[in-house]
Amino acid sequence: MTNSQKKRLEEIEFSVLDLAPVLLGKTPADTFKNSLDLAQNVERFGYKRYWLAEHHNMEGIASSATSVLIGYIAGGTKTIRVGSGGVMLPNHAPLVIAEQFGTLESLYPGRIDLGIGRAPGTDQVTSMALRRNLHGSVSEFPNDVQELINYFAPKEKRKGYVRAVPGEGLNVPVWLLGSSTYSAQLAAKLGLPFGFASHFAPNHLYEALKIYRDQFQPSEHLKEPYALACVNVVAADTDEEAKYLATSLYQMFLGVIRGTSRLLQPPVESMDGEWNEFEKEAVRHQLYFSFVGSKQTIKEKLQKFLDDTQVDEIMVVSYIYDHSARVHSYRILSEIKNEM
Repeated sequence: MTNSQKKRLEEIEFSVLDLAPVLLGKTPADTFKNSLDLAQNVERFGYKRYWLAEHHNMEGIASSATSVLIGYIAGGTKTIRVGSGGVMLPNHAPLVIAEQFGTLESLYPGRIDLGIGRAPGTDQVTSMALRRNLHGSVSEFPNDVQELINYFAPKEKRKGYVRAVPGEGLNVPVWLLGSSTYSAQLAAKLGLPFGFASHFAPNHLYEALKIYRDQFQPSEHLKEPYALACVNVVAADTDEEAKYLATSLYQMFLGVIRGTSRLLQPPVESMDGEWNEFEKEAVRHQLYFSFVGSKQTIKEKLQKFLDDTQVDEIMVVSYIYDHSARVHSYRILSEIKNEM
């Protein structure tokens, strides 16, 4: 592919992933207010989607009741698409998810996305508390996906006796999300849009994108492959300020490496006293696709990422402790796109 054929940042959509982080000294109620304010701001900035991700039993993440939060955000915005990034389908009966998202689509027509994944979004003990069948085979997930899609089909095309009301006949786009090649293969086979979680799982990004594009089969849902990749972005007026703000992100993933769940921590002047060399490298590896810096720095690094991946859409998650700085980071990113 020649340089003239490669995508430019101004040609693709930017979107937002929100895990509803709970800040140190704050409550989930504060988090939800911040999420709505962020959604309203990024809507004005021109972002395409605002997705929330299902997690459970994590002190610092308040997005467990994902469909409820989607309704809250959609109700407080006007044009931006709102959805899940994603709902962890093995935790739920497909019918229940079809009914929930059918309800959301009925309330906010043309604005709801349903991104689904096959991970539990939590630990095994919590998975059992969610009544998730831990003994089922991987083959159940494709069947569950197809069952879910069937519930949205028009009455004349739907298979089976059970109906999703509301849900039946509604156009709720279903995305497959993943951090490995598994969902890429399934999305290609079913002709669905695909999102890759490169913001925390960088290893298989390029392989998954290649598999998805090479194996894609057109469907009634999608005629050509459409791939989204999620990355971490911390943008500020200067590189130095961005690096300082990014220490909250590093502390969060340090907790992941250590197997501890903490509220999102304020930034620190230096991470030197926070981690050892092994932990530092582990965090850096997991956050390989993270872009930290001023507008110009982010612009150059993100364009390089787009050159390498040729994704159709970039989704951004920003773990920044100060809410105003978080909003400003998304503003800077939108300016990069709009000024080119």
